[in-house]
Amino acid sequence: MFRSNSRGLFDFLAAALCLWAAAWHTPVGALVRGAIGKISGRGADTRPLLAYFSGGVYDARDIEVPVAPLPDLDPQVLAVIPPGTALGRGAYAVLQRQNPAVRATADRLAASYQLHVPDSPDAVAMLVNRARSDFDTDEGAVLALFAGPEIARYAVARARAEGRTATLEVLSRQLPPGSIGFFEAASQALMFGNAYALSWPVSPSTRVTSPFGYRTHPTLRTQQLHTGVDLSVPEGTQVRVVADGIVKRASEDAVNGKVIIVDHGRGVTTAYCHNSRLMVTTGEAVKAGQVISESGNTGRSTGPHLHYQLELGRRPVDPFVFKGKRVSAELPEVPQVPPKPTVPTLPVAPTGPSKALKDAFESAGSAPPEATEVPP
Repeated sequence: MFRSNSRGLFDFLAAALCLWAAAWHTPVGALVRGAIGKISGRGADTRPLLAYFSGGVYDARDIEVPVAPLPDLDPQVLAVIPPGTALGRGAYAVLQRQNPAVRATADRLAASYQLHVPDSPDAVAMLVNRARSDFDTDEGAVLALFAGPEIARYAVARARAEGRTATLEVLSRQLPPGSIGFFEAASQALMFGNAYALSWPVSPSTRVTSPFGYRTHPTLRTQQLHTGVDLSVPEGTQVRVVADGIVKRASEDAVNGKVIIVDHGRGVTTAYCHNSRLMVTTGEAVKAGQVISESGNTGRSTGPHLHYQLELGRRPVDPFVFKGKRVSAELPEVPQVPPKPTVPTLPVAPTGPSKALKDAFESAGSAPPEATEVPP
């Protein structure tokens, strides 16, 4: 088969090396390994690599959104939280769900900086802030919190050698096999950190007329998930974007009316619906607190209000979860029709997005009549 034993051995090793590189460092190889793992029932740690190539690092399919306020939240629940404090809260919320080995890794990292064990949001924020100087970015520091300094230091060093900024997408390429849990924990911590840092689009004293969760739709009279919160404001009220970001959509449809969707990075997006006037355009960069629209009564609406929606990794969540409490609606503007006895009780939290409604939400045209406000 080979002209000489030495040449044959060299070709064999070169081919083996190419196959190994293709299997562990290309999306095609990751897909093949994932398929084999699924068929055999053993699984495969392919998600970090596929996430890097697909842009899906901050994917909320498997996240557990915090459902209770953190112990030290400020009573002024709608106050703006500094980014460092917000990241500490996000990382703390995820760290509390990790196994003892991961928490011990975080304790070891804190001990290396002679800091208190990270048993509170403030302690985690201080640890991440100290680690940032060694690991270049928030992403590197948060990865060190969950994976340990050795793995994070290696990934950051490889990123530096390639002349890349140590974002989570870049670092994910350098993680060794078996690191998917660290990757997902870091991804969720950074996502939650962005969510905790969001401000509020209108005055904090604004009345909530319909909270997040399943309800009888005021016009369709069917049980549907209300994917945001309705805030009672007069038409023409200034609406401010809750964080820096890029306008993903600024258009109008039959359901949401004049709507703006803003991408804040790390899997966090917000939507502002039923406006009377849009003051930004698709693709525009916006700064936190900037006036982006005036509220109104456009689209499928029963009266002037702002529908504000928060999505994490393309999944709608209750924005009040990240403000320290869940609120109950005050007297609604339109009486609710009680559900029929045959309608089963639905869970408060959504099980996941509907592809058909999400496709309608992403499109610039009119949404189908069965769609709810900003479909999940």
